[in-house]
Amino acid sequence: QVQLVESGGGLVQAGGSLRLSCVASQRAGGTYSVGWFRQSPGKEREFVAATRWSGGGTSIADSVKGRFTISRDNAKNTVYLQMNDLKPEDTGTYYCASGRPIITANHLPSMYNNWGQGTQVTVSS
Repeated sequence: QVQLVESGGGLVQAGGSLRLSCVASQRAGGTYSVGWFRQSPGKEREFVAATRWSGGGTSIADSVKGRFTISRDNAKNTVYLQMNDLKPEDTGTYYCASGRPIITANHLPSMYNNWGQGTQVTVSS
């Protein structure tokens, strides 16, 4: 079973940037995806971005499009989430997850079966 460890969260002012990292204990095959999700207290887990280890199947949520970028370094078994122009509404716990969803379903948390422990992102106004 793949283990995932997120890092890079923190406190930042609105307009600032953070880069989250998700390190996998092993890299799955090319059809496997790594997704980033976030959750705030009282809200459902929300899709942010996903990509396949093969490099295809990249999706970005409309709420962060143009500000967030997902990338990967296969040599390091790591997927990154670069977050620019952060807004207070981006505050939450960010989780990475591994699974094998079809591309059109890679935004669904139920399609992922391995999750990291999460990293907190707080954006102050």
